[in-house]
Formats: sequence, structure tokens, C-alpha cells
Amino acid sequence: MSLAAYKQKIKTLSERIIEAQKPIRILDAIKWEPWVEAEIKKWKFKSFPHLSPADYAKIKLGYNPAHKKEEFVEIAAQIVRSLGAKDPVGRLLLSMTEQYIDVIHMVESRGTKKFWEYSKKLYGSPKDHFYDKNKSTLDLGFMLNNILGKIHDCTPGPEQIEDISAGRAVNILNKRFKDYFHGLPVKALISDGIIADAAAGSDKVKIKRGATFSKRDIDILEVHEGWVHLGTTLNGKSQSVAKWLSKGPPRCTTTQEGLAVIMEIFSFHTYPKRAQTINNRILGINMAEDGANILDVIRFFRDQGYDENECLTMAKRVFRGGPLEGGAPFTKDIVYCRGFVENYNFMRAAIRLGKPHLIPFLFVGKVNVQDIPLLYRLHQEGIVDAPKILPPQFRDLNGVAVWMAFSSFLNQIDMNLIQKHYDDLFKKYL
Repeated sequence: MSLAAYKQKIKTLSERIIEAQKPIRILDAIKWEPWVEAEIKKWKFKSFPHLSPADYAKIKLGYNPAHKKEEFVEIAAQIVRSLGAKDPVGRLLLSMTEQYIDVIHMVESRGTKKFWEYSKKLYGSPKDHFYDKNKSTLDLGFMLNNILGKIHDCTPGPEQIEDISAGRAVNILNKRFKDYFHGLPVKALISDGIIADAAAGSDKVKIKRGATFSKRDIDILEVHEGWVHLGTTLNGKSQSVAKWLSKGPPRCTTTQEGLAVIMEIFSFHTYPKRAQTINNRILGINMAEDGANILDVIRFFRDQGYDENECLTMAKRVFRGGPLEGGAPFTKDIVYCRGFVENYNFMRAAIRLGKPHLIPFLFVGKVNVQDIPLLYRLHQEGIVDAPKILPPQFRDLNGVAVWMAFSSFLNQIDMNLIQKHYDDLFKKYL
């Protein structure tokens, strides 16, 4: 097979997958109707309604699940016929079809324990371990909860007042996006249909009507939703052959969200309460996995210092799609912290092994970090185009390289001994 024919097959199969997944909207399929939240508030957080599979089934999906699964099965068969089951790109595309089939199974299982089983398969569980087989995402959650709680209490920076309206936030972001994306049709706009204060689409950032923001929040939205989520989407959409990079199944979510958290940190825009909120979702999901109901998790969030509305919003993220009685949460929100660790370790390893040129390919589209070596090889073969839109920290990798080099050494130092030394010193004078 000629290279030109091979590229055309990849492009055709990629476009077919992208077209097939279009109507699948996971968050829309598991959203609560307004009455659920209203009843919890009406009962003053002392009781909760039963949210059954029949309640979720009332949500229109926009596609026939059985037919959609058959479509992905046929696409998988076409991939094997066209590329072969052993072809690296073929295996990658097959994994996408398999994940979309599992997504449909998850959606069909809303309100049951099977929903959680598919969620774990797609996004993982807090109890899953990292590659060292020693530490889990839950271990990270407990450690960060302890450290961030102490930092938040002392507020290490100037007070941030949330006095920027949603409309003003849109105006600020649109000015920044115009400069960063060099005239590409990227914009922020007001939305009524999102749970979070902001969410990125393919070429827009939706800002929740009525939400208010601090200056620091705007900075975070710029890098998290704009530089990462919109940037990787546009890089994927601009691919001439590897069209699959414009959309990512759940296997790409961990890398995407982890990269967004890294950018918040690398740009020095994040702050303890935000990091603690992201982290506390891990602990809330773990509680729900172990059988805690929604009121138990709301009480946990309240004990962490959140107000009533914040507690309910965070609990909604944990329980959407599953029963409110507990035991079957939506586990997606573990990916922020897990993805940070996986991406950070990838960058450290790339620097230590003398392959920093691999790092920008985290931004080439919707990817899983494990795909980067393959994607770079495909780039050398003319199948994957290099990312065009990159944050400044990744256009010039000198700073990242030095950061990772020092990080590699610091991780070899026994922090327990260092902490004891400074604890004794602090007690002497403070």
C-alpha cells in the first residue's frame, strides 16, 4: 500500500468515527432535571429523592443506542479490513470505537450500579494506582487535602474578590482569545445550560449566566478552557490526515484535564481553594463508591468549608448518572489530579531521557499521554501534523526542561526528614 493510500484510509476512517460520535453527549445524558435539586433544598438537606433508571430514561439522547453501537461495530470491522488489527493507527482507532461503545453502555445503565462499573472502566476509580503500583489517586487526595487545608487557612496571597459578572468575563476573555488565537473564530459566550461556571466546546467557552468571577478566575479560564481545551481542539481539527485528534473519547479526558491543571500551575494562576476543590471531588467520589449517599457527601463538603450551594453543586458532579443512595458515582472528576500526575511524570521522563521534543505533542489534539511516542513517529512519517497552537511555556521548552530536571532530583530527597527539620525550626521561633 502506498503512503498516499494509507493516509487516505486513515483520514476516511477518522472522519467516520468523528461523524459517528457527534450525537453522543455524556454530560447531557446524565444531567439532573431541576426538580431533583429543588427537592433536596426543600427538604433542607435532610432527605433526598429517589432518582431511578426510569427518570434518566426520560432524557432524550438524540440517537438510538442499539443502532449507534452497531455503527461502531461496523466501523471497527472496517478498520480491521482497511488497516489490519496489528497496525498501530488501526489499534488506536479500534480503541476509540471500543470506548464509544462502552460510553453508550454507561448511558444505558444510568441509575444503576452498572453505570459506575462502566464509569470506572472509562475514567478510572480513586482506588486505582499509578504506574509505580504503590500510590493511588486516593492517596494523592488524602495528602493534598491535608496540605491544602493548612495553606488555605493562612491565605498566602492577596484577597480575590468575585466581582466580575459573567458578561464582563466574556468580554475580557474574548479580547484575550483574539490575541492568543491570532484571529481564529474562538469566542466566549453566555450559557444557561451548564453546571460548572464555565465549559469549553469546540470553538467556544461557555460562561454560566449569573456566575461571578475574580480576576484570578478569569486568568484560569483563559489557560484552562482556552489555551488547553480550545487549543487542542483546534490543533486536532487542523490535522490534514489524523482527523481523529479533533475529538477524544474518555481515554483522552485524563490527559486533557491533567494538562489544563498543569497549565494553571505553570502560569501561576491557580490557588489553594481551587486545587482543594478539585481534590475534594476525589474524596467525595471515593465516599460514594464505598456506599455514602448524597447527603453524606454534602456533609463532607460542608465540613471542608463550602457553602450550601457549593456543596450541592459538587455533590451533583459526583452523583449525576447514578443513584443518589450511593454505591455508583460518576468517577470522571478524578481525572484532573490523576492527569496532572501522569502528564507531569511523562514530561519528567521525556527530559531525563533526552526527548523534550515529544512534550509539545501533548497539545497536538485530543490525546492520551501513552499515545505521544506513536504520534511523534507518525509526525515523522507525515501522517500527524505538529501542533500549531502552543502556550508560551511549550513553544520554548527551556524553562520546563530546567523545572523537570530539578524536580527529578528533589523527588529523591526524603521529605520527611526535611519536614522534621523545619518543623523544629518553626516551633523555635513561631
